[in-house]
Formats: sequence, C-alpha cells, structure tokens
Amino acid sequence: MSAAGRPAVSVIIPCYNLGRYVEEAIDSVLAQTFRDVEIVVVNDGSTDPHTNQVLAGLRRPRTTVLETENRGLPAARNHAIAHAGGRYICALDADDRLHPEFLAKTVAVLERDPTVAFASTWIQCFGTEEWIWRQERCDFPTLLAECVVLTASPVRRQALEAVGGYDSERYLYGSEDWDLWISLVERGFRGTIVPEVLFYYRQREGSMRRLGSAPETRMRVWRTLLDKHRASYERHLPDVLLRLEEDCGRLLHDNARLELELETRLAPLVAQRTAERDRLRAAPAGGGGDALAAARAEVAALRGSWSWKVTAPLRRGYDGWLAVRRRLGARDAG
Repeated sequence: MSAAGRPAVSVIIPCYNLGRYVEEAIDSVLAQTFRDVEIVVVNDGSTDPHTNQVLAGLRRPRTTVLETENRGLPAARNHAIAHAGGRYICALDADDRLHPEFLAKTVAVLERDPTVAFASTWIQCFGTEEWIWRQERCDFPTLLAECVVLTASPVRRQALEAVGGYDSERYLYGSEDWDLWISLVERGFRGTIVPEVLFYYRQREGSMRRLGSAPETRMRVWRTLLDKHRASYERHLPDVLLRLEEDCGRLLHDNARLELELETRLAPLVAQRTAERDRLRAAPAGGGGDALAAARAEVAALRGSWSWKVTAPLRRGYDGWLAVRRRLGARDAG
C-alpha cells in the first residue's frame, strides 16, 4: 500500500452478465507480481441469475463489489473510478485476463517517466480466434485512425479527471476507450506501448467487439468521433488518411495472398472433386461415401487455415473503411 494508505493501482472491472468469466479476470489481477493494487468490481445491473449469484458471493482479497442499475459500460467505469483510490486506473473487462507481469511493466513506465499518461502493451487473443495484435506506435495521427491502445492500459488518475473520465453521453459502442485516448492526447497527455504480449483478449460470439464491428455500428462510432473531435481530425487529416491508406494496402496485400492460396489450392481441388463426384454418381450405388467425406474435410481444413483466420478481422473491416474513406474524402474536398 502506498504511503498515503491508498493503492498505487485500482483495477476496475464492470460486469454485465459475464459471471462465467469475471472470476478469471479477478484472479489474473491477484496473480500480479505487482502487489500494490485494489480491485473494484461493478455489477452493472446484470439480469443473468448466475452472474448475480457469483458477484453476491464473491470473496477475494483487496476486492470490492459495487451494485448499480444498468447504465452502460462507460458509466459503470466512471462509478468504479469514483470509488477507487489508486493513482493509476486500469479498466479491465470482465472476460479478459492480465499477464502476471502486466502491471509491473506498465506501471514501471509510468513511474519512470512522468510525461507518459498511459501505457499499453501487445495483446494475445484467445477463445474463438487466436492471434497476436502488435502495435508499434500511438502517435496522434495513428490514434485518430485506429484505436491502437489497449482498453486496460493503466492511466494516471489526474489525466482521467482532466478529461472528465469516460464519455457516457455519446454512442460509442465498445469504443469508449478509443474516445478517451483521443481526448487525453488532445489535452496534451501522451501514451506509449510496451512491446511485449502482456494481455489476454478473449474472442467470443456475442462480445461487444463482435457487435461493434458490424459496418453500420462502426459507421455510427466513426461519425460520433468525427463530430466530437472535429478539430483534431481536420488538423491531422492528411496523416490520418495516409495511415488508413497504409492499413488498406496491408489489407489488400493479405487478401491477395489469401486469394492466391485459394486459387492455387482450392480451385484445382474443386475441379478434382467435381470430377470425382461425377464419376461416383455414374458408378453403381454403395461406394464413394468416404471420398466425398474426405473432400469435404479438406475444404473445411482450408477454410480453417491460419491465413483464412488471420485475415478475418481485415475482411470484416474493409467495407467499413471504404465508407469512412468516402466520408473523409468528401469532407476534405468540401
């Protein structure tokens, strides 16, 4: 515990109907090598009986559970911050986990350099998708183009208070942290990225990230950010467009590589299996079932290959990026 009797870090964990995961998140905090930490869990009006049962019976060291009516993620985070004592705030989602060295290495950066207001890391995705998300920089144009900073990045309390915490008034479905990082940099604060995989980001069906990546939702988020931070986007528009063009180029390159794989592997396979199907249809009944099953398995294996999975997020975001590009280009031309 710090000299003033308060913890150095408060890990805040809003929880809405995620009782099956929240204990993993809490235990990952308690397993930190950095020990000067408290945990503030907010039950954000959960309707799931299991979640309410888990949180009502939760007994963990240095852990407090607060109850509120359902007001949404940013309001739940602000409520937790108001009841937290740490000089650094770490907003951990209830279905994610921290590497044991996460706080030790990020807080060390903040302690060493008072000009740094928040510290992010690389991410290991797990669950329905497994891949590593590496970001090398979080300068302002890069941050305006994409949320390259981890939600759980520890941030100085005084910086959070300077921008009024998380925006709970605007529609920012799953991107409240992105808006926060932009707001902080606008006020003269800066962040950094620790180039190590120190965070585990759960991928699951029905998650806020999945729902928020729908094109129509993504466009609503972009419009909100553009309206709220108009001056910053206008000032940095050339650099933002350049960054988005770079991302688009990488997307096209990865898709071209995927298309080449499909063309060189799948097309001949389809032709071969089509011929096999025709032969089996012409053959007497009773044979060929194993061959058809093998063909289906081979195609399924290709669809489940690393290259297909690793480009899935890029393919999902491509249509949304094209729409954003048209919007930014039209405004720049005007």
